[in-house]
Amino acid sequence: MTGYEEGLEFLPAMNTKKVEKSGPKKYIVIASVVLGALLLSLMVGLLVWHFNVRKANQIQRLYTGTMTITNLEFVDAYERSNSSEFISLASKVIDTLQAEYKGIPRIAPYYVQSEVTAFSEGSVVAYYISEFRIPRDEEAQVDSIITQHTNVRKKKTRRPDSLDVASIIAFPADPKIARAQRNGTCYHDMHAVEGKILTFTSPGFPNYPYDPSTHCQWVLRADHNQVIKLTFVTFSLHENCKNDFVTVHDSLSSLETKLLVEKCGTYPPNQNITVMSSKNVLLVTFVGVKGNFPGFKAQMMQLPKQSCGGTIIGDGGNFSSPNFPNLYPPMIDCTWTFKVSQGNYVKVRFNIFLLEETNSLTGCKKDYVEVNGERYCGEKLTFVVTSSSQEITVRFHSDDSYVSRGFSAEYLSYAPSDPCPDKFTCKSGRCIANSLQCDGWTDCADGSDELGCTCKSEQFQCKNGRCKPKFWVCDGANDCGDNSDELICACANGEFKCNSGTCIPEAKKCNGKDDCGDGSDEVNCENGQIVTCTVNTYKCTDGKCISKRNPECDGVNDCQDRSDESNCDCGTRPYKQSRIVGGQNAEVGEWPWQVSLHVIGSGHTCGASVISNVWLVCASHCFQDEPNFRYSDPKNWIAYLGLHNQNSPGSLTRKHDIDRIITHENYNPDTFDFDIALLKLKLPVEFNNVIRPICLPDASHIFLAGQTAWVTGWGALKEGGAGATILQKAEVRIINDTVCNSLMPNQLTSRMMCAGFITGGIDACQGDSGGPLSSLENNNLMFLAGVVSWGDGCARRNKPGIYTRVTKLRQWIKDKTGGV
Repeated sequence: MTGYEEGLEFLPAMNTKKVEKSGPKKYIVIASVVLGALLLSLMVGLLVWHFNVRKANQIQRLYTGTMTITNLEFVDAYERSNSSEFISLASKVIDTLQAEYKGIPRIAPYYVQSEVTAFSEGSVVAYYISEFRIPRDEEAQVDSIITQHTNVRKKKTRRPDSLDVASIIAFPADPKIARAQRNGTCYHDMHAVEGKILTFTSPGFPNYPYDPSTHCQWVLRADHNQVIKLTFVTFSLHENCKNDFVTVHDSLSSLETKLLVEKCGTYPPNQNITVMSSKNVLLVTFVGVKGNFPGFKAQMMQLPKQSCGGTIIGDGGNFSSPNFPNLYPPMIDCTWTFKVSQGNYVKVRFNIFLLEETNSLTGCKKDYVEVNGERYCGEKLTFVVTSSSQEITVRFHSDDSYVSRGFSAEYLSYAPSDPCPDKFTCKSGRCIANSLQCDGWTDCADGSDELGCTCKSEQFQCKNGRCKPKFWVCDGANDCGDNSDELICACANGEFKCNSGTCIPEAKKCNGKDDCGDGSDEVNCENGQIVTCTVNTYKCTDGKCISKRNPECDGVNDCQDRSDESNCDCGTRPYKQSRIVGGQNAEVGEWPWQVSLHVIGSGHTCGASVISNVWLVCASHCFQDEPNFRYSDPKNWIAYLGLHNQNSPGSLTRKHDIDRIITHENYNPDTFDFDIALLKLKLPVEFNNVIRPICLPDASHIFLAGQTAWVTGWGALKEGGAGATILQKAEVRIINDTVCNSLMPNQLTSRMMCAGFITGGIDACQGDSGGPLSSLENNNLMFLAGVVSWGDGCARRNKPGIYTRVTKLRQWIKDKTGGV
């Protein structure tokens, strides 16, 4: 229609359905709305899953590594993380790492970022940490991909960022160490100074313990072509390396392949931990979770790189691994060639051999000594390697991780016709004194000195032909190796042997009844059931007795009132013990309950044992008065606790006056029966790493015949000789009471016990009186088995040492001390 006027309005139609525009049906609109809502919900759900659920299923994974750059030279500015040179090169390294990881489709989605922590020489080595977010179920697979991909040596390739990269190495990082590396509040850079010793310590040392959750790191550097010597002069951390530890890496990155040592616990001053680097860098990491320990003090200095090996001409001499007896350096090869006189052959005797961080089952592929084409590693007793000529070559190799103490050896010239003049020749080539052959002891590492022997009258003939001392028969230990020394005294099959020697049916053992008459059939039962109390059963504080043998301080609550585990802060040795022992000198802190009792003006006179912070145990005979001197007067005595060297008390040694001396009222000076005494200090002693109490055994405690124990003291080194300056230790064996009585007829009482060797040679002596006989028992705690009392001379054949049996006098100790 045309020609209508503007502003003309149409009136509404009466039937709107006929004139409105045609559109979708109503049900279609509703369906569209519902579908849209479903799609929107699905999209929201996917987003929520992606940003929450999927993210929650991922874990942070850190990798530490190195990148070797060959087209750059190291400059001093690279040591400073705030220098423009450091920042610029770090940026290029990060770009290179990003390109590297993004180029691996399997892990590219998980890469987050990288951080460069340091640079060092060679030409330039970058140290970095890379962060990934990895699904939990793919952690091992991603670890494998990153490790295998990066650790393959690469050809030098020019990167877009102008870096020629020879290699990229990466391994999963220990989160605790990585945290220390990224913790700027306790991160230190130190560069050695020629001719000077630099010192650093754990936080708070020496004034107060380090805090829990301490994470620190020290980057140590030396000048070019120098190496670092690092020594921990004081070291005292928590004994569990899962909590607190120090690691030293031969790198500025905490690569597991560069880990030299991981240490925890406490080490005495004479066992300083000394580490050498292979190049001019070391990384020290300290993690303290438990806290409340002193920490450490360390010293570093730079040295020229050591050389080792060479050709040596002569008929004998000594040599050792570099830095022995401290830890040898990583990545070192030493080759010695020894030449002796014409017509003689040469042999090498390894006196100490500790390459213990390696696994000898793998064929000595890490650290090893190679002689005559054969490799040796692990920890070995003295052994000898011989040649069939006048020359022998010894090669020592260490890889780039885990170092140990190494070896001490000597080379010797010998005539082929008589390899051991006037001595016995072991099959291994070692020479021993003729008197050691067929003496019942294995002196040759291969046991060849005890083969084909004719037993002496005082020896027992084992079924395998070996000869053993008769007093070892029926002592409960398999000394022959075929148990023939024990079979002759055993009960019949199906029977149990009581302590009294009586045999009872096996079925009656641990049945809750005293069938032996002495309770011995009810004292070694695993279930620790409640039984009738006898002299051989352990009585709990609540008065109930249990059937378990020696339950005190074994880490298991056997008593219902838990009294068997209530007084167990004893018998521990905080210092870790070295395996390198020269002679019988004790180590500092090895026997922290050992006391030296000095008569004022006369020096060391007797030993004693710490049993609490105010009480010592000693022997009564040390305090018997003489016409011209009152040994019973406490004013005449001084107690030195924590002493090692009589001429040089240590910083932790404590000097204490004696307040009271209590000798046993039944002590008999003629027979030495009841030879025990108690000393009360005037002031309590504060325990430390070299002063600790020894555990006191319960009256029911059984120290089995045949088990080893240790006697310690500063007594005479030989009968009639002078006393020792350094604390001595000797390993002895507890001797069966029946055998002991046969050796010392009519001289022993039930308050005495024997320990030593029937062959003599090892024993306590004058000046050891009153000292401890220590036995390693439950839960690796030391218990006071005996007190050094008397003997027929010192170390005489068939004359073992006699000790006061502490278990028989345990109640007397409790009564006099008020419960100790």
